[in-house]
Amino acid sequence: MANPTEELVILMTHGADHELSSVAFTIANGGMTAGLKVSVFLTSAAVDLVRKRAVDMTHVEPLEPLPSLISDFLERGGTLWACTPCVKARGYTEEDLIDGVIVTGASPMHERIKAGAATLSF
Repeated sequence: MANPTEELVILMTHGADHELSSVAFTIANGGMTAGLKVSVFLTSAAVDLVRKRAVDMTHVEPLEPLPSLISDFLERGGTLWACTPCVKARGYTEEDLIDGVIVTGASPMHERIKAGAATLSF
């Protein structure tokens, strides 16, 4: 039997135009409900998800609206990282992003994985 993990790292590459963004945050929130410490690393188009007002109208039925999923994730203590080069490539600054987003390289994600976190990618 494998050792149980207490952490989950989710890597996201899809933006607001793809239903997997909503699915990923639904699973992230479910992980926290299950008692996991959850971190999400946004890369590529996924960094657009945390630009202020960018997802205000995004809603994939029957899931919760994406802004609510992201807000719930942060309010419950989830860690939300945005890839530094991906943010810069879009011309965004930290002021363009919602509160609670940490702009960083992949090192914090790698540290969590090395420490035994389970991983999912969307």
